[in-house]
Amino acid sequence: MLVERLSRIALFGSAWVLYLLLGLSVVSLASALERWVFFARRSDDIDALAARFSEALEVEDFDRARRVLRESRSLEAGIVLTALRWVHGGPAALANALDASLGNARGQLQRSTYLLGTLGNNAPFIGLLGTVIGVIDAFHQLGDAGQNHGAMGNVMTGIAEALVATGVGLFVALPAVVAYNVLQKKISEVETGVLVLGKLAGAFAEARERAGESIPRFADPASDPAATVLSTAAQATEGE
Repeated sequence: MLVERLSRIALFGSAWVLYLLLGLSVVSLASALERWVFFARRSDDIDALAARFSEALEVEDFDRARRVLRESRSLEAGIVLTALRWVHGGPAALANALDASLGNARGQLQRSTYLLGTLGNNAPFIGLLGTVIGVIDAFHQLGDAGQNHGAMGNVMTGIAEALVATGVGLFVALPAVVAYNVLQKKISEVETGVLVLGKLAGAFAEARERAGESIPRFADPASDPAATVLSTAAQATEGE
């Protein structure tokens, strides 16, 4: 009884699976494009930025060090600039502030990655579902055809069309997987850039602390609109 009811559902056809996969492909491409634009607008030469930041710290030009970060459009600069307000507390306070600032930014960095990962993993199974439904329908037609050789061609055509669903599922999954891996690499690069800049600031704070010198308090970046790179990035993303 249960098998018969499920078979009736399968006989509705697999066309809806193809429409579902088509919609998912549009969502996948739109998400990947949005992420590409997000990171492209907020990228910078981190090696050059780190060099300028290090030079400013070496000569203890604190305003210049802050200005170097403020003038960069990168996410890394915005994250570190937010944490620098705690540098006067020493290396430990700065490290905690960096962790908090990076954690706060992680939501923006990982946006859409879970969607792309889910599509990459499950789109082939959705396509396989469409194929299974199509094959069930084809065999049902085969049973109805009996010895009617003219109807056999329609059965074979139905099976071929059912296999298309698997191909479409793979077509949706492959770009999603590529986009997911690229985004993971980009997020890793951002985290590495934050680590580099943060280590430079931490080394400066530790050197001052060991020398028995006070660590200057950097201006609060929240009071400077030009310094809130990460906040601006988040607002711009919401408006897109």
